Amino acid sequence: MTSRLVVLLVAAAAAGRVFYGADRQEGGGAMPDVRLMTLDPGHFHAALIQKEMYPGVAARVDVFAPLGPDLLEHLKRVAAFNARAEHPTAWLTEVHARPDFFERMLQERPGNLVILSGRNRGKIDRIQASVRGGLNVLADKPWILKSEELPKLEAALAEADGKGLVAYDIMTERFEVTSILQRALVNDPATFGQIVKGTPTEPSVYIESVHHLMKTVAGAPNIRPAWFFDTAEQGEGFNDIGTHLVDLVQWTLFPDQAIDYKSDIRVLAAQRWSTVIPEDQFRRVTGEPRFPASLSASIKDGKLEYYANTLVSYTLRGINTTLNVIWDWEAPAGSGDTHFAFYTGTHARVEVRQTQADRFLPELYVVPAAAAVKPQVLAGVKAKIAALQPLYPGLGVEDRGTEIHVTIPENLRNGHEAHFAQVTVSLLKYLRQRRTLPAWERPNMAAKYYVTTTGTELSRKSPARPAPRIAPR
Repeated sequence: MTSRLVVLLVAAAAAGRVFYGADRQEGGGAMPDVRLMTLDPGHFHAALIQKEMYPGVAARVDVFAPLGPDLLEHLKRVAAFNARAEHPTAWLTEVHARPDFFERMLQERPGNLVILSGRNRGKIDRIQASVRGGLNVLADKPWILKSEELPKLEAALAEADGKGLVAYDIMTERFEVTSILQRALVNDPATFGQIVKGTPTEPSVYIESVHHLMKTVAGAPNIRPAWFFDTAEQGEGFNDIGTHLVDLVQWTLFPDQAIDYKSDIRVLAAQRWSTVIPEDQFRRVTGEPRFPASLSASIKDGKLEYYANTLVSYTLRGINTTLNVIWDWEAPAGSGDTHFAFYTGTHARVEVRQTQADRFLPELYVVPAAAAVKPQVLAGVKAKIAALQPLYPGLGVEDRGTEIHVTIPENLRNGHEAHFAQVTVSLLKYLRQRRTLPAWERPNMAAKYYVTTTGTELSRKSPARPAPRIAPR
């Protein structure tokens, strides 16, 4: 985007109205039944919802936000999707940039589905007000940062149910093919056997998730707002990334079952530590000339101590689980964010790994518990993968001696950014057929946020201490 166009966008936004492709019409055919509104898009996930177009969703999107860099970055991303050479989108964006943007959205309500992705402090209040105003909600995680906010979350979900609305969070990792296949094999007795309970020091379930502050998104460097590094505003690492990990554990171990956090979960231990960011790196990732005053309490010896790393141990129906959330500065060449997860059964351990040997692609392995059960486990894996072929054609099974590798064709690997469209397609189904929204989503969402908030709060009660990394490299 040229500097001149940026100036024009800002000027148009200040006037309260800007259209991309304004000379296009919204097309013929049936009247769209869904119209999007984007609220204060401070995180790039809001734009990724619009990386694709959707049948029955109006091309016009109303954006309600304060005028500033967060809004501008969002508009630039949507404009880039419209301008790309292959499969360009055709979104028409109307901007409502004013100090009372939220109140105006609730008053004017030009759409029926509001997208929230950005500042997390106070997000649940906006979600509650949106539902109260009769709006469906698609909100990025995390919805809450403190355990004292759990009643608000439960009330918002209950009110949405009562009004026939959908309030849904963006759990993209459920659409990652290795997570889907891992879930299938963990729930296959011939392959996995039964889940092992484990112990706090030797958990049955372990997930290690490494993210990077400096990265490329949608083909461009991802400039993060300075407030992203304010943990009171953004939350700590387990508040944020932990939502995906807790969700995956529940979704994998207990498919289609409701979790009651009051009786099913015990948070046992937690620790945290900081990622240290020098000022020159902060300038690079934010574009800001220096650390803002809002971060002064976290500046030590001229560097930012960013508490983004957390290790939490808990039990889920007696199954010992440990989750390790890590934020590094920048990924090594050829790598990116990585995910390591294992589930331990009486017959085998089912693992997702991302290692240099596999070109840092997520790969699925099954490790038999003993040589004696290897033939049975191999037969189980082959039978299960064969049964999955109609849904996931091209899967294969490779016997590597001490372990079994499930091979995944390239066409099934659609990447993290594509998962946002998949989440949105699911949401649209629930909007149009409200009865198809699973009843377990509501209690399991409360359970997820119980773990992330309680774990984060527990980690602050002990001195900072790094946790070891056990993921293979």
